[in-house]
Parts: sequence; C-alpha cells; structure tokens
Amino acid sequence: MENILDIIDSIAHEKGLAPDKVQEGIKTAFIQTAKRVINEHFDFEAEIDLKKKSVKLYQMITVVTDDAPELSSEHAEAYMALSEAKESDDEIEVGDQFQIEHDLETYGRTAAMNLHREIEFHIQRLVEDELYNKYKNKIGTIASGRVTRVDHEQNTYIEVDEVRAVLPMKSRIKGEKFKVGDMVQAVVRRVHIDKQNGIQIELSRTSPKFLDELLALEVPEIKDGAVVIERSARIPGERAKIALYTTHPKIDPIGATVGVKGVRINAVSEELCGESIDCIEYTTVPELFIARAMSPAIISTVRIESSENEETRKAIVTLPSDQKSKAIGKSGINIRLASMITGYEIELVEQSGSGPKEEKKEDISSLQALFN
Repeated sequence: MENILDIIDSIAHEKGLAPDKVQEGIKTAFIQTAKRVINEHFDFEAEIDLKKKSVKLYQMITVVTDDAPELSSEHAEAYMALSEAKESDDEIEVGDQFQIEHDLETYGRTAAMNLHREIEFHIQRLVEDELYNKYKNKIGTIASGRVTRVDHEQNTYIEVDEVRAVLPMKSRIKGEKFKVGDMVQAVVRRVHIDKQNGIQIELSRTSPKFLDELLALEVPEIKDGAVVIERSARIPGERAKIALYTTHPKIDPIGATVGVKGVRINAVSEELCGESIDCIEYTTVPELFIARAMSPAIISTVRIESSENEETRKAIVTLPSDQKSKAIGKSGINIRLASMITGYEIELVEQSGSGPKEEKKEDISSLQALFN
C-alpha cells in the first residue's frame, strides 16, 4: 500500500490520535489480515518504509534441524531445514529466522476487504482507548450535556462532547424527570469499555461527590483550596451535611460556603431539587465533630466507646429530652446523616431536664425502620 504515511497523518489528524499509535494500529491490521488470507499459523511482521511511504509485510520462517518433526507437519511452510538455510547463509543457526516478503495486493479483493475492516477496527479501538483515558481522568468531576433519549426503564442518555453517557434511574434524584433536549449536569461515576458497545460512561446525580463539585463551582474559596470539603453525606433530594475547614485564618469556611444571604448554598440546593444542605466546621476531635454533626440538636456530652473492631465505631450521645426529636430529625434523617459523615454508629441517651439524671437509651438500630 503506497502513500501509507499520508493516510496515517490524515487519520491521526481527523481522529485526534498520535501518529505513532496510528502506525502501530496499521501494522497490526496488516498482520491480522495476513493471518486471515494467507495462514493463521504463520508468524508475520510489518514494517513501514519511510522512503516509499509503504508497508512491507514479512512472513517469519524459523530454522530447525534437518530431522525436526515440524518439517513434516501441516505447517511445514513456516519452517526451514538447517541444511537448506545454510545454502543462503553459512553462519545461520537453529532458531534463527528468515523473512519472506508478501504483497497483500496479490491476494485480490478478499485481502483488500479484510484489510479495510481490520484498519477500521484497530483505529476505532485506538479512539476508544483515547476516550477511555480522557474520561477515566474525569471520574469524580462534573460533566454536562443534552439529553438524547430516555428509555422505558427511565435511564437517561446524555450526549457529553464526543460520547454518549448514561444516567441510570438509580443515580437520579427522586422525583427528577428529564426529556429529550434538556441540559443535565452530573458527576462522572464510572468509565469502562464494552466489547460490543464500546466506551461506556456512567453518570450520577446522587453521589456526595456531585455535591462537592457543585459547591466548588459556586464557591471560589473551595475551588482555590482556601476552604476544603473534608467530608460530605447526602440523602439525595432531601438533605445533606458537609464538613468544612479553612487553610486561611481570615476565612470563615461556613460563611464563605453559604454566601451572602445564602446565595451560594441556595444555588447548589436548587440544582439538587431543593436538597437542604447543613454546613459543619470540621475538627479532628471526634467528640466535638459528632456534636456539631448532630446540629440543629444541642448535645450535652459525647463519649466514644472503645472497640477492638476498627470498622465498628460507636459514640454515646447524651442530650436533653427536648432535643431528641431534633437529633433524630424527620424520618431519622438527621441522625442518619450524622452517622454517615462522622463514621460513627450513634446511640442516643436521653437526659431528663431536672432532678437526678435519668438516662434512657435509644440505640440507632431501633430507628432502622425509619431510615428505610
């Protein structure tokens, strides 16, 4: 094939690929075609002739001993006896290889059609690899695009730049409905390559990371790193808690995030279908962090229970009886979010308002029905 370098440059420019990768794809296509039309059991190599701008295809012939069983096998053409090889080169040894050049054009229309399909296939794989690496690096960041289809299972397909991504129904905020033409923002949750369908990008609007990224868009201090989101937890579409701290002594992390008259936090809440967002100042002191996470309830004391199992951490929270309903929240939302953001299983201990302290334990597990 003449002028192959011009073809490679054209493909690389059109598809946005590196020329050296396209060259490797073209060579692989020639080798696979040769295996299809000549013999699949032969070894082939392809080289690009820079002067003639063409591809040279070689069959590799392995030198074996004169009595080697390979010489009488059905693939004998892939081997050469040592005595015969020495007629061409006295210094040749067993295991060395000869190259026999093949021209695919002599194999007619079948070879041309196979070569065309192979080149298309390998270029497409290169394009998918490029897209995979591009979007793999975007996992956890926001992507936006226009809705192109909503299937019968309410999965939403969104055109994001040069690829089509899917927002599964399970990753959609409760009550959300999209139609063709809507512009949608979501966070890139997962990227993988399917053999049949190519690159697959899964989006999410329910991930806590989506909340983090929306706040970074609205709050310059978060984007610049002056305010850091240490942790976040969400019950999508209902309520969320975010733990913040500042790297600058003159910046109030809560005030900066909320904005004047709540303009910044309200903009994020609106994107999340009215999701209420509680801002908490993060601290490395677990007792204080848990007390803050239980807001708006006013907590009396927090005691961390020691446990040999590091995966199960428990905190005993004592609070006045009139604060219990605030601590639990509607349908148990507040205590659930507090547990999620702190990483502690929280047990409430109710303290009476007067007289000797009488404690009534309310294990979080007893509220499990409220959480579901």
